[in-house]
Amino acid sequence: MTVSFLLSPEQEQLKAAARGFAEDELRDLAAAVRAEADPLSRALLSRPVFEKAVAAGFLKGLIPAPFGGTATSGVDAAIFLEEWAVVSPDFVISMAGPLIALAPVYQVGTPEQIERFVPPFLAESGTPVAAMAFSEPDGSANFDADGPGQGIRTTAVLDGDEWVINGRKAWASHLCGWDGDGPDIMTIVCRTPGGVSLIVAERAHLAGRIEVEEHYDLPGLKGALTTRVRLTDVRVPRGNLLGAEGQGAPLTRNAFLPSGASIGIFATAAMRQAFDIAYRFALTEKRGGPVPIIEYQAVSDVLADAKGKIEAVRLLAWRALDAVISQHPSGPELALHAKIFGSETGVDVINDLVKIIGVTAYDQSYPIVGCLMDALSYPIIEGSNVGVRRRQLQTLFRTPGYDPLSASGMA
Repeated sequence: MTVSFLLSPEQEQLKAAARGFAEDELRDLAAAVRAEADPLSRALLSRPVFEKAVAAGFLKGLIPAPFGGTATSGVDAAIFLEEWAVVSPDFVISMAGPLIALAPVYQVGTPEQIERFVPPFLAESGTPVAAMAFSEPDGSANFDADGPGQGIRTTAVLDGDEWVINGRKAWASHLCGWDGDGPDIMTIVCRTPGGVSLIVAERAHLAGRIEVEEHYDLPGLKGALTTRVRLTDVRVPRGNLLGAEGQGAPLTRNAFLPSGASIGIFATAAMRQAFDIAYRFALTEKRGGPVPIIEYQAVSDVLADAKGKIEAVRLLAWRALDAVISQHPSGPELALHAKIFGSETGVDVINDLVKIIGVTAYDQSYPIVGCLMDALSYPIIEGSNVGVRRRQLQTLFRTPGYDPLSASGMA
């Protein structure tokens, strides 16, 4: 078997289309977002562009082909995620909700559930959004704790043929939907009598039962519609339970595998953008000296180290996302490495690139500081590296029969 790291002609076309959309639509959006002070107003700026992305078929690119989408490989998804995230990572995060929220549907959904929950995201018009209602205001690292631990506090109890859900959720993009009445699909991690479970609420169930407590004003990813919400007596059909009661913990962990791998893509995009800014600065700026500063070894060394790390993270993240989407056994471990190594390398690399530019970079109007603000979120979103992701790796390492070479394919 021949292994090639070259993009196919179809993937080159996808890259060109994604890059063209980013330049034509996302660059102006990103500038408008930076200029808007109110967090809700700036998040809503993306809706017309979101509609264009849906019409262009990009949302289908996040839905696996067996379920009617066009995602056939993680590399395809990674290509357009990177091209967009270079320009507007917050837009990509807003659009990528189905990657997480629908993952449990693909895994354990009944044919009837799949038929109801997936089609809104196969549409060629509109602005459908999905949210995985997992995180809670008081923290969720120990979401499946029992006994003395509180774990998930959101509850669901049966009343006849309906689940009645009460609790508070935070951080997931589009928890409130575009208008405060909720997204098209909300996959809710909650505690039922049988344990931690997943229940899907559709928009009709949420309207009038969801209250926005706060629109978060983030230092980075400023265009993402990020809120804290309260769910009060949300009534959902009994048949919207995914899998069995008590199955929610492993389903939730699996749902965050694609997003973990994707964080490596986001980190790559942030480093790529920051490198471009620092490289152009070094090529043209003399800073009072006789030659551009790239002629000095100290500057060139920083650029060389940064470029090597960018390429390494890209290859890891692309492979991780491809393994996750194809459900290869290496997927869980590679996704964790892409999340942890990718996000932390991203922060380190961009911080080093800032030093090339110096104090000029500390001006909020200078673009590289935005790359850093975005990158600072990546170690702590989609499962904090310290509280969640490294613990998952620890569990994996302690699994009987674990082979250190298995993820590399060299076992």
